[in-house]
Amino acid sequence: MEVKQVYVAPFNVSGLKVRTRNSAELTADTAKIGPMWGRFFGEGLNEQIAPQQPAAPIYGVYSGYESDASGAFDVTAGMAVEEPASGYETINIEEGRYLVFEGSGPMPDAVISAWQYIWNYFEANPQVPRRFATDFEVYNGPESIAVHIGIV
Repeated sequence: MEVKQVYVAPFNVSGLKVRTRNSAELTADTAKIGPMWGRFFGEGLNEQIAPQQPAAPIYGVYSGYESDASGAFDVTAGMAVEEPASGYETINIEEGRYLVFEGSGPMPDAVISAWQYIWNYFEANPQVPRRFATDFEVYNGPESIAVHIGIV
């Protein structure tokens, strides 16, 4: 997987939000991310959240980190918005440097594979510190993901 560095200007995403931790996502009884995405798509929220451009990407935003990858964090499934969408949680994507990890294939396997690669990447590259502020996934199509990880 090719890793590239980009600068991201700040923007807002409105949508559904849950608080979880990676250890909770390992079993169906405690997992919150999958059910949140199920509700997001089941209710067609990508079509309902605020005015948007045609073919606008869907975002998965990780924020509110308690500590690092082992602590609790928030996940928001949503759409980029100019103004907070009424009735939904809104999170500000912090500006700054991000590493981008792209994946493709059937979902959610492509997302899981991308995150496994990301965890291995940071374990093998401790000289590249994560910010643990806002990270986000961009879904540009049914089998395309780009995960942006904030770095110092």
